[in-house]
Amino acid sequence: MGNILNIYRGQNKFVEAESLCKQALVITEKAFGKDHAYVASDLNYLALIYQAQGKYPEAEPLYKQALTIREKALGKDHPKVATVLENMADFYEEIGKKDKAGRLTERAKKIRSKYQ
Repeated sequence: MGNILNIYRGQNKFVEAESLCKQALVITEKAFGKDHAYVASDLNYLALIYQAQGKYPEAEPLYKQALTIREKALGKDHPKVATVLENMADFYEEIGKKDKAGRLTERAKKIRSKYQ
């Protein structure tokens, strides 16, 4: 999923990327349930697409939901939790919430350091 979305994003085909991601999210939720780590991945991708389009009010709750699901499904110190934290940090940096971005970045670094 990520590679396809990156291609669309790279070509500024956000409508197509958003549609594809929403379809994947519906399928993933039906197949695995709303609290599965795969759902968190789809939410994270959709948040990235919204962020790239400047749809910040739509992106933020998806990042938060993705983080909550990943923490619950994988544990608070899992590398995939760090990925969402890093994406959220970039988001908050972009919208001018540097303190929040810094805290998320530090948390992600602590997680990553455990796996190096």
